[in-house]
Amino acid sequence: MIKVLVIDDSALVRKLLTKELEKEKDIKVVGTAIDPYVARKKIAELDPDVLTLDLEMPRMDGLSFLSKIMKHHPMPVVVISSLTPANSENALTALRLGAVDVICKPGSAYSTKEITREIIKSVRTASVATVQKTTTKLTEKKQVGNTDRYSTNARLKTTTKKLIAIGSSTGGTKALEEILPALPPRLPGTVIVQHMPPVFTKSFAERLNSVCRVNVKEAENGDWIQPGQVLIAPGNYHMLVQKKGAKYYTKIKQGPPVHHHRPSVDVMFNSVAEAVGVNATGIILTGMGSDGAKGLKKMRDNGAHTIGQNENTCVVYGMPKVAQEVGAVAEVLPLSQIAEAIVARTKGKVV
Repeated sequence: MIKVLVIDDSALVRKLLTKELEKEKDIKVVGTAIDPYVARKKIAELDPDVLTLDLEMPRMDGLSFLSKIMKHHPMPVVVISSLTPANSENALTALRLGAVDVICKPGSAYSTKEITREIIKSVRTASVATVQKTTTKLTEKKQVGNTDRYSTNARLKTTTKKLIAIGSSTGGTKALEEILPALPPRLPGTVIVQHMPPVFTKSFAERLNSVCRVNVKEAENGDWIQPGQVLIAPGNYHMLVQKKGAKYYTKIKQGPPVHHHRPSVDVMFNSVAEAVGVNATGIILTGMGSDGAKGLKKMRDNGAHTIGQNENTCVVYGMPKVAQEVGAVAEVLPLSQIAEAIVARTKGKVV
């Protein structure tokens, strides 16, 4: 039984979340709290497995409380707040602080039924997540490879058939913040699918761009995939890699969700396997479920080198585990070694 403590200043939201969560046989709401001060006492009394946390509350805001929790008593937290482009920065900060997931409050512009399913799924995911102490700031990362700045003119004059594809889900935002700032500016073109709500991906790309030596942006339909550039799939859209002549570009489309996700890692990996083949490197990071396993296997079968994050450094060892079980992973590495491995695989002679 998953024991949940619901923290929200709205009595209506506390009542709604309790009602919906307790419809599930494996979930029990052991208590509710109107603010972090009440929550702190109830955590000690009730020993919950998962917290649901609002960001906007009286006396102490949710981010401050989350920061204290993750520093002194780390435990799985699902942030439930109103998600809009205006406050997506707060939501991303919550993920950096160690929240397992951030999802929309019921009753917003999103479908209440759909969001309720997402909350239940996130609570179950959080209950099996590995949560560690964390800091509040994105610290400067160790840099690997060539540290010289790579000018725009030099980048545009360089041609390469090499490509890096990365897929991640729960815990992936922190994993990417570990990997990408460490990579050199001469990195081959890189595409990423991170399972995120639509309002997050642009802000997430902008934040990464501010701390990376490569250029990071939310992908748009028809973007050329160039050396020194990282393209992140936009939320609610699949991203495919296609080839025209000696160059690669992105195709952004809707289409049905795959493994309940859009964007889907499998959709991207499958397209990379077909368009890039032996010149690709595929990496699958932390996340719940199996999205990406079949696509990564296809990449490996087509000659690509593939890397999976190891169990000890995953927040949720789901996607990399399934990928390894189906024979998709050639190399299993801890998160701290993945950036170096990417450089080692791609710094050779351009083909």
